[in-house]
Amino acid sequence: MKRRDVLKAGAAGALMPGFAIGQQAKVIKFVPQADLALLDPVQTTGLVTRNHAMMVFDTLYGMDNQFQPQPQMVGGHQVGDDGKTWTLTLRDKLVFHDGTPVLARDAVASIERWAKVDVLGQLMRAQLDELSAPSDKTLRFRFKKPFPLLPLALSKTSGMCPIMPARLAATEPSVQVTEMVGSGPFRFVSGERVPGSRVVYQKFAGYVPRDGAPAFTSGAKIAYVDRVEWHTIPDAATAAAALQSGEVDWWEQPIPDLIPVLRGHKDINVQVHDKAGSMAMIRFNQLNAPFDKPAVRRALLAGITQSDYMMAAMGEDKLRWRDNVGFFLPGTPYANDGGMASLTSARSLDKVKKDLAAAGYKGEKVVMLVPTDFAVLNAMSEVAGDFFKRVGINLDYQSLDWGTVLQRLASKQPIDKGGWSLFCNFVPGIITTSPPLHTYMRGVGAKGTFGWPESAKHEALLDSFFSAAALPEQQRLAREMQLQAFQDVPYIPTGLMLQPAAYRKSLSGMLDGSPLFHNIKKA
Repeated sequence: MKRRDVLKAGAAGALMPGFAIGQQAKVIKFVPQADLALLDPVQTTGLVTRNHAMMVFDTLYGMDNQFQPQPQMVGGHQVGDDGKTWTLTLRDKLVFHDGTPVLARDAVASIERWAKVDVLGQLMRAQLDELSAPSDKTLRFRFKKPFPLLPLALSKTSGMCPIMPARLAATEPSVQVTEMVGSGPFRFVSGERVPGSRVVYQKFAGYVPRDGAPAFTSGAKIAYVDRVEWHTIPDAATAAAALQSGEVDWWEQPIPDLIPVLRGHKDINVQVHDKAGSMAMIRFNQLNAPFDKPAVRRALLAGITQSDYMMAAMGEDKLRWRDNVGFFLPGTPYANDGGMASLTSARSLDKVKKDLAAAGYKGEKVVMLVPTDFAVLNAMSEVAGDFFKRVGINLDYQSLDWGTVLQRLASKQPIDKGGWSLFCNFVPGIITTSPPLHTYMRGVGAKGTFGWPESAKHEALLDSFFSAAALPEQQRLAREMQLQAFQDVPYIPTGLMLQPAAYRKSLSGMLDGSPLFHNIKKA
């Protein structure tokens, strides 16, 4: 029997042990892409943590469906001193889940904590003369020079700036905040969390939604359900069966083999809500040999076939993925063909072997971190692992759970002390729409995102981008950045994924973008 047939049979018959079929009318049961291992969105860029944080925390600015920042916790702002001074005013009656009012000093402390680790936040911080709270409702930013990116920085959805009480924001970013007190539409129920199995949220009665139609993370965030439960189900057949039987309402990332089964069910919708998709990659740790050498990283490009990774992760239906993808999201103003011959010319494993030898690779061990409980990443890792072995990489393929992978990724240690060399990853397409948002291209070394690439040339091009007044000049610079990226290789792009979600037709009002639980009604 083929693997696909086994999955289909399991999807039709398996049920989750311990789940009651009946459920309350206003409870959403959700199957996330992986377990929620880390709670603090400042400490990790993991998307499971980001999705959790979007429920618990609100942000000063949200992002609309056109990826433009809009005031969220902020009622409005004023810009003065030729663009160097921003004064933000909080909306009325904002309150945290612990019953305390949201004050400007809480926002200041939250921004300061976030800006220590986020790459765009660090850029903002470097240009600040002063960040203060002149009153309980006003924040003041005084910059050394005009900083028009402030709303964009504070509206980010990956590497978000969550607003929390100042007492929690006083925690160093290297230490995880585990007391989840935000001011978002749902509150975290810590007493019901079962690591590896369940996470629970309840509607926050004190949430004050802003005016305006909801769009992505902007506008009115109204919770129409009383409770949201996340149930971690690593086995795909079990998750599919639970969705079909009505034991769960929503499966974030159904695997490709089971999508036809789910699409044929009369009570299930299968639809792509994140129209920007996810940009897949192989990310290197550039602190450890052999990937501290750009030539070694470049040598691998000649053997990468993006469609192999996309079919492994998303199946054969090309409506769900794109190959021949560079560093910027296809179809957006900064997408370009600079350096694309590195990925689209004739593929040759022999060339990779010769180029690795010429680059000085001498058989150093390479530690690859593989989350076996994260279906998409596990599938891409199998393709990558096979490729690395075929070109002669001395591969230590470490099969782990996603929570352990996230913790290991923070390590800057050598591989013999728990460090790592590479892993397969994907990031929200939205962050690859423009150079300022694209943290994975940044070359700021140890201050950057895990992998810690360093590129003075990229940073110089980015500085020029900020000064460029017109779109054609910005597009020229974006092309130069992509050309440079194919020299530096901060990561290898492996395609664009358009992941459908599967959910019961009893749910309505689902917004485009990442999994968001406000605005959803349950019949």
